[in-house]
Amino acid sequence: MKELRNRQQIQIGDRIFEKYLNRDTIRARIQELGREISIDYRDKDPLFVIVLNGAFMFAADLLRATSLECELQFVKLSSYSGTSSTGQVKQIIGLPETLKARHVIIVEDIVDTGKTIMSMITDLAAHDPASVSIATLLLKPDCLLFELESTYVGFEIPDAFVIGYGLDLDGRARNLCDIYQVVS
Repeated sequence: MKELRNRQQIQIGDRIFEKYLNRDTIRARIQELGREISIDYRDKDPLFVIVLNGAFMFAADLLRATSLECELQFVKLSSYSGTSSTGQVKQIIGLPETLKARHVIIVEDIVDTGKTIMSMITDLAAHDPASVSIATLLLKPDCLLFELESTYVGFEIPDAFVIGYGLDLDGRARNLCDIYQVVS
């Protein structure tokens, strides 16, 4: 990763990215989401199902922003190669076995086509949960191929490739505290 003259831009490989959301804006929005979830799920003992690898930073901050007694579980799904979706959702680490009558909140870094989330919701439905909702840091409404209810959305963004704050380009840039959008 190379920082360019303009401190708002970085270079990763042959791609240039421009700062899109700064860490303070992200942090403030996650605090709001945490308060909303705490109100909506008080006395419900929710299970947060965190989609790895991208959602790890968002999930950690979101869970710290809630005041709930809760549990968490990790799943690992994959649908991207480079900057493009493959159109295939591969489940690498599976869902927990006991979800019956549980209130489940799927924590995702980004929802673009909705294919990954719809695949998860279908898998979860087989376990008969009490409810399923989605908490996503980023949503690309113009890219959705499915109608879905994203209950808790950090930011709606345009159809552009983004990195940072858990989001990556071939495994790199997840550690950035800000979110950057590709410009070239």
